[in-house]
Amino acid sequence: MADTKKTVQPSLTVRALQTAVDEWIKTYGVRYFAEMTNLAVLMEEVGELARIISRTYGEQSFKGKETATDLGDELADVLFVLVCIANQTGVDLEAAISKNLQKKTARDKHRHRNNPKLTS
Repeated sequence: MADTKKTVQPSLTVRALQTAVDEWIKTYGVRYFAEMTNLAVLMEEVGELARIISRTYGEQSFKGKETATDLGDELADVLFVLVCIANQTGVDLEAAISKNLQKKTARDKHRHRNNPKLTS
């Protein structure tokens, strides 16, 4: 009988994610691609994500035998490359996200609630 127990993985903080990706690169990836290469890879991954979203939630349909792929996996691919770029450029994503949320809150705390396009 197959083991049906699920392995429970601890939640990752953003900082732990950055460390995990760095360890993966150093163990399996040999080294980081150049920043410009990673930017191109990011655009490729975003394109794959856009293809799934446009066909699953938009007006486009899948072609012939083409089927939907795992949206979560495509989102993870985008996140992985973003983390690679952050790691190789010295960006602490946890601190950057915290600062960005503070900026958005100060700027937009009333803007969206007062937007009739969103509240009607």
